[in-house]
Amino acid sequence: MRVTGLAGVVIAAALACVPEAEVRAPTVGDELDVVELDAMAAQRRMTDGTLSSRALTRAYLARIAAIDDAGPRLSAVIEVNTQAEAEAEVLDRERAAGRVRGPLHGVPVIIKDNIAVVGMVNSAGSLALALHRPREDAFLVKRLRAAGAVILGKTNLSEWANFRGERSTSGWSSRGGQTKNPYVLDRNPCGSSAGTGSAIAASLATVGVGTETDGSILCPSAVNGLVGLKPTVGLISRAGIVPISSTQDTAGPMTRTVMEAGLLLAAMVGVDAADPATRAGEARDYVGGMRRDALRGKRIGALKFRRGTNAAVDAAFNNAVAALRAGGAEVVDSVEIATEGQWDAHEFEVLLYEFKDGMDRFLKEVGTPVGSLAELIAWNRAHAKEVLRWFGQELFEQAQAKGGLDSPEYRRARAEARRLAWDEGLGATLARHRLDAVVVPTMGGPAWPIDPVLGDRFVGAGYGVAAVAGTPSLTVPMGEDHGLPLGLAFLGAPNSEAMLLAIGYAFEQATRARRSPGFIPRLE
Repeated sequence: MRVTGLAGVVIAAALACVPEAEVRAPTVGDELDVVELDAMAAQRRMTDGTLSSRALTRAYLARIAAIDDAGPRLSAVIEVNTQAEAEAEVLDRERAAGRVRGPLHGVPVIIKDNIAVVGMVNSAGSLALALHRPREDAFLVKRLRAAGAVILGKTNLSEWANFRGERSTSGWSSRGGQTKNPYVLDRNPCGSSAGTGSAIAASLATVGVGTETDGSILCPSAVNGLVGLKPTVGLISRAGIVPISSTQDTAGPMTRTVMEAGLLLAAMVGVDAADPATRAGEARDYVGGMRRDALRGKRIGALKFRRGTNAAVDAAFNNAVAALRAGGAEVVDSVEIATEGQWDAHEFEVLLYEFKDGMDRFLKEVGTPVGSLAELIAWNRAHAKEVLRWFGQELFEQAQAKGGLDSPEYRRARAEARRLAWDEGLGATLARHRLDAVVVPTMGGPAWPIDPVLGDRFVGAGYGVAAVAGTPSLTVPMGEDHGLPLGLAFLGAPNSEAMLLAIGYAFEQATRARRSPGFIPRLE
């Protein structure tokens, strides 16, 4: 096998970080067992010839049928790619001929169903778009294909990425139904990237892609025991993704390990003329800094948060801070963001304006059966029995009432949100205390029970400031509460993904907090 250039360096670095004992995929009888199989293990086995991409793809498709469609019936995968095995076979032939595109060559990836994949529906979970098949891959999907990834299928999500009604239930869509949390099946998987979170936690694919506006990667990653990275807005192109906010939208990796998050991020980054927010697209190394001693010399602020509401969160966070210190970091206790929460009203105003503008453009450009937000609202009313059965479309209606992006109210709200979240918020805190990053519990508690009647019982979160500021955030498992995962969020300055991944990796290796899901029906 011949691997050249940056791809060879990245593969070597990734495999070098994983001890030999950790990269052997377990088998049951003659069948490949893909449970907890990571991308580095799969790559090593494909390199030594004991595994093919086609066999790996087939094993995941069998597991989707057994776990998602039958068994616990997670409803995480909304559609499988009927060409996945054929695509994997092509990549096997390339490998046999000596061409390996990179560390994701032959690795099955699952994609959230608001990201365009040719040959598959792109519905945002809505029945209104259930027949919409895009003519072109999203830019990030093109990047993944170029990196040798196999597009295994698409995942369910909170309908319209949880921007439709005020009393929504995360993980529910009119097209895909209700996604379950694989740890405890009557618990919510959070959203909007619910299907990706549930699928990767349950080993229905090697790695997955979600999207976030405010928490839609971080929350489902945390409550499903995953690593989730929301990159700096503009690092990954949004072309081909159903929009909410041009200010805050981004795609990002959802994986079982920090290493895989870095590999997946590297494959998706790139300049796209269709998205002027994208930054310089030169090759980047998000893996080379991942060392067990990466915390040494780092100065990290432990954000002050409301304690006493969940003892397990308090204990896990205390243990996490102790692990950071033991790893060589200098931790500054009880750091505060002076403007905490003051951006909320401004953010909501920005999202309403940008959602209307973005949806009107998107629906017209891609040629869906509904050509505008106004038409979509009317379609939902006409199909209320199927679409509006559990909650309404108040956010749609509020957005429709807004003017254009030339409105002084919009411009003022956007400037205020930026000032409060970054200039006088996270940015000021990082500068004041000379911090490399801050940490905070990703969520205020574990996954809550699914309740379609009353909607989500949101437990609070620590990632909002990074979402509004457009800066990167990373969640890594830090513990559990009655078997339900808890995450630790690392928040940093713009374009600090490599550093966040490095210190997240060191924390992950020191704590090994992640546990596999048990598909427990309910907590007794």
